Amino acid sequence: MTMLTPRTPAKLAPPGPSRRERKAAELQARTRLTGERLAAISARSGVQVLQEVDTSPAGLTHAEAALRLERHGPNTVAHERAPRWYLQLAKAYGNPFIAVLVLLAAVMYWQDPADPGVVILSVMVGISGLLRFWQEFRSGRAADALKKLVTTTCAVQRRAGSGSAPTTFEVPMDQVVPGDVVKLAAGDLVPADLRIVTAKDLGVSQAALSGESLPAAKADTRKRDLGQQETTDPVEADNLALMGTSVTSGTATGVVVATGADTYFGSMAGSLVGERPQTNFDTGVRKVSFLLIRFMLVMVPVVFMINGFTKGDWDEAFLFGIAVAVGLTPEMLPMVVSANLARGAVAMSRRKVVVKRLGAIQNLGAMDVLCTDKTGTLTEDRIVLDRHLDVHGDEDGEVLEYGYLNARFQTGLKNLMDQAVIDRVDEAEEVVVDARFSMVDEIPFDFARRRMSVVLARNPLVGDLGPREHIMITKGAVEEVLDLCTHLMDRGERVELTERLRWHATRIAEDDNRQGLRVLAVATRTIDAPRETYTVADEDGLTLVGFLAFLDPPKADAARALTGLADKGIAVKVVTGDNELVAARVCADVGIDVGQVVLGPGTDALDDTELRELAARTTVFAKANPVQKARIVRALQAGGHTVGFLGDGINDAAALRDADVGISVDTAVDIAKESADIILLEKDLTVLEQGVVQGRTTFGNTIIKMTASSNFGNVFSVLVASAFIPFQPMLAIMLLVQNLVYDISQLATPWDRMDEEYLRRPRNWDAKGIGRFMVTIGPVSSIFDISMFLIMWHVFAANSEASQSLFQSGWFIEGLLSQTLIVHMIRTRKIPFVQSRASWPVMAMTVLAVLTGLWLPFSPLAPSLGFVALPASYFPWLIGVLLAYCTLTQLVKTWYIRRFGTWL
Repeated sequence: MTMLTPRTPAKLAPPGPSRRERKAAELQARTRLTGERLAAISARSGVQVLQEVDTSPAGLTHAEAALRLERHGPNTVAHERAPRWYLQLAKAYGNPFIAVLVLLAAVMYWQDPADPGVVILSVMVGISGLLRFWQEFRSGRAADALKKLVTTTCAVQRRAGSGSAPTTFEVPMDQVVPGDVVKLAAGDLVPADLRIVTAKDLGVSQAALSGESLPAAKADTRKRDLGQQETTDPVEADNLALMGTSVTSGTATGVVVATGADTYFGSMAGSLVGERPQTNFDTGVRKVSFLLIRFMLVMVPVVFMINGFTKGDWDEAFLFGIAVAVGLTPEMLPMVVSANLARGAVAMSRRKVVVKRLGAIQNLGAMDVLCTDKTGTLTEDRIVLDRHLDVHGDEDGEVLEYGYLNARFQTGLKNLMDQAVIDRVDEAEEVVVDARFSMVDEIPFDFARRRMSVVLARNPLVGDLGPREHIMITKGAVEEVLDLCTHLMDRGERVELTERLRWHATRIAEDDNRQGLRVLAVATRTIDAPRETYTVADEDGLTLVGFLAFLDPPKADAARALTGLADKGIAVKVVTGDNELVAARVCADVGIDVGQVVLGPGTDALDDTELRELAARTTVFAKANPVQKARIVRALQAGGHTVGFLGDGINDAAALRDADVGISVDTAVDIAKESADIILLEKDLTVLEQGVVQGRTTFGNTIIKMTASSNFGNVFSVLVASAFIPFQPMLAIMLLVQNLVYDISQLATPWDRMDEEYLRRPRNWDAKGIGRFMVTIGPVSSIFDISMFLIMWHVFAANSEASQSLFQSGWFIEGLLSQTLIVHMIRTRKIPFVQSRASWPVMAMTVLAVLTGLWLPFSPLAPSLGFVALPASYFPWLIGVLLAYCTLTQLVKTWYIRRFGTWL
């Protein structure tokens, strides 16, 4: 006999990575491989690179460029594209409320194809989905139109044929192909990944890729050629210029080695396209939706069972249960939300704000933390000369004069600091100073020396025939210039630079640095033996004259805008790649309580819990790279905050996507604009403050709690009536008509206004609060529904099946009018109609709904809907019930606010 060995139970394998995690890992690996490929290209000679991409120093012919464009495709990186209109239309119907209505309509049609309830449900579904589709489709087209406003070109060297001479053309960036020879000059965007062939004084700003604010020096050499250690990071390679960067100084020629998605920029951009994280808005809508569906799943079966057992007609009970389900389902909620969001988008567009994703408007209203860079938001995004100081820290006009001469006579690109010095000197002074000197030679700036020098000749006086004296004026980083100085000017006297004086001068510069100023040293040297050319070796034996201190000044309205945001419950946190001293100074100038500045690298060693606690108590993060910025955003979200992020570089793109609302500007890099939910045509916190107000108004106008509470109250009344009344308290068709009239009246809510007090604090979707609100306010309407039952039963003798139409008609009018009035009762914390009134469109739609309800029992439609005309004596009772209902609702509202400290 064979012995059966017990089978060892297999260990359950740990769950594998999610689809999103797998995609992120794949894209990360792709970025790494792209970087390794570019680093390998950097290590090859220029001749080898030209051979590999099959081109020549003269560039491609037009025919070759056309073939390569067809083969490689446009030079564009991955970006999110709006789906086709029919896919957007299908998506507009993809919410749980509409799914419930479609299911109910299908069941009613299966029961009775001629049932008018099927038509009513179809109208509800159609209006809701079409309106949502149209608003989102129109918003997407507006965002696309914004991106088409600017066309960027670059200078490319091409030939008409194989034997013709090369000519430089301006071509759109998306038509650049591998093998193109590109000409770069100061101010140009780098259109693709380039291997630099020739370069002169080339400086490239790589902040969009690395977050580093200072430009990087680029050349046609490799670090290995200079005896330095090579890098495997393509951003750090001296002879590569990458897409997404820009030229700040000098000129260069480069050959395109990668375009579009094959670039380093493109590999990073690919990781930012795809399914976006769930935002506060998405999460809130989902929670509220399923809360209401749970209420329906509990209430409807109970109503069905009670009607079936008490009335004995299970078919009628089934149809009535479906009608109750429709009554409890806020089927117009998605439409009302979309209409409100679209209305908000239109209002914000008038304030130079483009809303790409409608849900972002409500997220803006819910935002309680705004993370932002300082440049251009808190500051003017321009450099001004703040001080020109001697070695004792006193204002000195001679320092300004020497600084002006250095900036005025250099032949290279005048950077922002040079221009700031020139702007500080009056035109009359310029004429006098320029007349005294003439240019001899220049030692250009480079990023290794971090200084530049001009050599000027002092123009002789009239009649003076002696040799002209040459003077070297050097301007640059304090440490580098001081190392070359042997003397300094002390109140007009040239004295030897002792160690004590060196320490004293260094302290003056450091004091300015601590105040957030960028400081340059100015030094001079009189040339004993004038000549025509000078070299770096001549930058020696200098005399320190003083310091130039520069500032990116705070915006005049930044402090007011920050105060406005604070008054609305929004904390502003500065997350920047700039250094901590400059960030702290700017923040202090605009009234931000800086406290301890946390450096980005210091967050790497913290786990998620530690970072969450640190982020909660920190106002300023400096020297933060893209990964650190995104992690700070997620840490704040984990702390229960709704986070907005304002950024404009590719180093901000990950944080923009992770934030609940990503905000960028129209001058940002493309991937930042793609990642953002909202695009500002002006980088201004005041515009954001207005957007926050609009977001909160939009949130209030959705009136979800009003819809939920009134519907819940009506269904609760149906439950009570079904248990004690021998006939249906209202026909199924009546319930559907009542719900349709009420829903149409809500179409005016986007045009309502909210009380000033309501707009002062962030507003979030709170499923728990909505549930509490429903069970508090809902039964109030039920009290008066039951009162109307008793009035119809005893006063008007509508207490038998023969008079059930009278009973149903009486309750229909009271139910519709109370449901409509509740909008005005709970749209405000104040006394409605007296202390706070709705806008005229809402008032008009309310009157229209009331008149429709009063008209239906007397209309030609009454027989087909089951209505009968009501006696005149009914209406005084109706008015009394409604007045009592409004009074009790106001009392309960006042108690609710005192008990829970909140409303809506």
